[in-house]
Amino acid sequence: MKRIPGVCWLCLLAVLPASAQQRFDAAQLLTDVRVLAADSLEGRRAGSAGAAMARAYVQAAYERYGLRPLGQGYAQPFPFTRGREAVQGVNLLGYVPGSEHPDAFIVLSAHYDHLGIRGGEIFNGADDNASGVAGLLAAAAYFSRNPPRHSVLFAALDAEESGLQGARAFLAQPPVPLEGIRLNVNLDMISRNERDELFVAGTYHYPALKPYLEEVAARSRLRLRFGHDQPRGAAGQDWTTASDHGPFHRAGIPFVYFGVEDHADYHQPTDDYARIDPSFFIRAVDTILDAVVVLDAGLEAFRPASSH
Repeated sequence: MKRIPGVCWLCLLAVLPASAQQRFDAAQLLTDVRVLAADSLEGRRAGSAGAAMARAYVQAAYERYGLRPLGQGYAQPFPFTRGREAVQGVNLLGYVPGSEHPDAFIVLSAHYDHLGIRGGEIFNGADDNASGVAGLLAAAAYFSRNPPRHSVLFAALDAEESGLQGARAFLAQPPVPLEGIRLNVNLDMISRNERDELFVAGTYHYPALKPYLEEVAARSRLRLRFGHDQPRGAAGQDWTTASDHGPFHRAGIPFVYFGVEDHADYHQPTDDYARIDPSFFIRAVDTILDAVVVLDAGLEAFRPASSH
């Protein structure tokens, strides 16, 4: 196991579930966050050289884990405008084919962009959302060794911070037929929470998903809480359209979204690697991966439809 400066591995192993030790490399998970949130990537603003560096890192992982490209390569370029600026965004897409239902897809998504440099300060976005991308890569490593029943499409999406542009582009020109996309699992901010809480949103809209996630919550080593998906809640508390799962929901594709509540470093230059909680992060990824495994196993048993 690689050693990461400042991390007590004996302490982490003491709280790490056996399932997590078997499912993914915790050292690699933390390395991925550290690299993606480094100053050298200059905040990964969509269209920047730093975003290109992040993209190269993710693509190398896709290649290492043997993900299959859709078309000629992993890159799905798309244009968008940011104010008066024309920007070229790029999504990275790769998949593991399903062993039983290769034409039915779970899209596992996480945005790799962040805010870039503002006022001379680098907004590294360790939690938002280097953490989600690292979780996505851990899942890619797992499913490359343990083929899922349904195909899992790994989508590292660009330009979320510019209005969910990557998710919109994905759905505007879907790499697989939309009717074959059965579920979106979105990861955005999953590496820290002072109350040891990870939220999963989406079951208000798709209640058929809840029993599967309750099974996961019952054995999770953190508090997996449901909520933040009711339109009649307090202002700002409905996350239904807050991240890249929003366009999937609008397209009629069921979603579950894993994330934490905002913290003091949200969209601040202090959202650095040093501020993540390695123990929480590892347990969060273990919980999320458990959820994807359970949902993959049960996907044929439900055809969830929005009722709200």
